[in-house]
Amino acid sequence: MKKFRGVFLKNEKEIGLMREANRIVATILDELGEHVRPGVPTMEFEKICRARCDEYGVRPAFLGYQGFPYALCCSVNDEIVHGFPSETRFLAEGDIVSFDMGVVYEGFFGDSARTYAVGKVSQEAQKLMDVTREALYQGIAEATPGNNLYDISAAIQEYVEGFGFGIVRRFVGHGIGARLHEKPEIPNFVPRGMPGVPLKAGMVLAIEPMVTLGSHEVEVLEDKWTAVTKDRKLSAHFEHTIAVTSNGPVILSLSE
Repeated sequence: MKKFRGVFLKNEKEIGLMREANRIVATILDELGEHVRPGVPTMEFEKICRARCDEYGVRPAFLGYQGFPYALCCSVNDEIVHGFPSETRFLAEGDIVSFDMGVVYEGFFGDSARTYAVGKVSQEAQKLMDVTREALYQGIAEATPGNNLYDISAAIQEYVEGFGFGIVRRFVGHGIGARLHEKPEIPNFVPRGMPGVPLKAGMVLAIEPMVTLGSHEVEVLEDKWTAVTKDRKLSAHFEHTIAVTSNGPVILSLSE
């Protein structure tokens, strides 16, 4: 593993291990999506995550990370990220729910997130999810050697703001590898007056736009983890882990 401006560059073997870690994450997210329906307690999704981690012989990446008490971040409606699964919180028709999940496989991390509709949702909720998902792919398309990190940020920002939606600034994407969070940070907006890092083959990045129907401002609840929109409007979250290669970006967090 080499370093470039503080960023760890992964070799082919390491990217292969990360592909498997992320494939497992994607497979678990697939299964979670199959169980999304009105009336399901959100703790049910935590139970699925832990059972599958045991089955696949991997460690949940988030459980115990900086004190986080669950394997799954389960965030409903105005909850942006880091929401707690609960035995007493039941999904309802028209909700949207975001799952953020990671695992450790042979020393390397996988990390991905998706937002799902619960039954039939409003047109604005569906639009929010569609725009957030597409913004992720707009950003991924810029992850090529020779581009700048902020080309990813600019593509996401321009796409999202073109629809009048807000972009959360408090939480950003990140490098990933033998640690869950590595350099560089990947904002979903272009910071003013800061030079971006040139993109280089071997970088592995977790790109994750978090988009709102209103303001980008955030509050953290009394549990010290759950982040919600300050105006309590809906938020959506999509994330892929990708490798920057000489042939362009490769999405690692895909199931078979």
